[in-house]
Amino acid sequence: MLSSIFTVSLAQSAIELGCIYALVALALFVSFSILNIADLSTDGCFTLGCAVCAMVTLQGHPFLGLLAAMGAGVASGFVTAFLQTRLGVESILAGIIVNTGLYTINIAVMGFSSINLFASKTIFTMAKEAIGGNWYEIIAILIIIVIVAIVLILFLGTRLGLSIRATGDNPFMVRASSISPIFTITVGLCVANAMTGLSGGLLAQYQRSCDINIGTGQVTIALASLIIGETLVGKGSVAKRIFGVILGSCLYRFIVAIALRFNVPAECLKLVSSIIVAVAISLPYLRQKAAFMKTKRVAMAKRKQGGNL
Repeated sequence: MLSSIFTVSLAQSAIELGCIYALVALALFVSFSILNIADLSTDGCFTLGCAVCAMVTLQGHPFLGLLAAMGAGVASGFVTAFLQTRLGVESILAGIIVNTGLYTINIAVMGFSSINLFASKTIFTMAKEAIGGNWYEIIAILIIIVIVAIVLILFLGTRLGLSIRATGDNPFMVRASSISPIFTITVGLCVANAMTGLSGGLLAQYQRSCDINIGTGQVTIALASLIIGETLVGKGSVAKRIFGVILGSCLYRFIVAIALRFNVPAECLKLVSSIIVAVAISLPYLRQKAAFMKTKRVAMAKRKQGGNL
């Protein structure tokens, strides 16, 4: 029974999709965990990266497509930051406004129809020619995710990266240090959305298609991955937390893949995602509550023994 559920193909697919979606989770790590900003433009930005990359890939430029997807993400992040920092729009409202506007933009980028890339060259077809075998996709994805993780770790260790981290902790202290929170928030959101756009571009080339609904629910998926990773790995260095986010994304895809193995209808996957998020968010509190109850029981037992003596 277990061998029919946990197969090599399931593990391979979960790791591949987990690493692709881990880029969105890393984006949420920057915006939500570091900058303390709830960026709800993720869904639209993901679709934007997917659409831009697909259109450029159709012209025979897969690598340029990924760079274009990142550039589109930067533009989306800049608009979101501009609404927050220059126009005084609350972060949640700014994300909703950008996400709503991106729906029309994404349709226009896609030419008002879905995009098919089965006849186009992608980084995965190139990896198949260069590497061969059955593991070329996962190797290509791992190379990209490792590069992104290393660059992000190094960036967050620079003076600008430390300023971005400080902005999320205490923007008033950052302003008192003659550093503009407007600039750090803008850079942070541009970096985060660049990773979201790259994730969308990778998915477009991975599944060789793109449609307007491809980004629906990305915030929920990324949040689940982020919380699962932080729950398992805990706090610590930036490198440790980034590794936890990637691990959480892969575990999330494992859970979804197992749910599909148990013939859970595709229409119920959003409900499964919501349950995973709820459990992941509640787990630290439940763990703390269980530890408190255990300590309370031990204290009561010792008090009872003392009374008997």
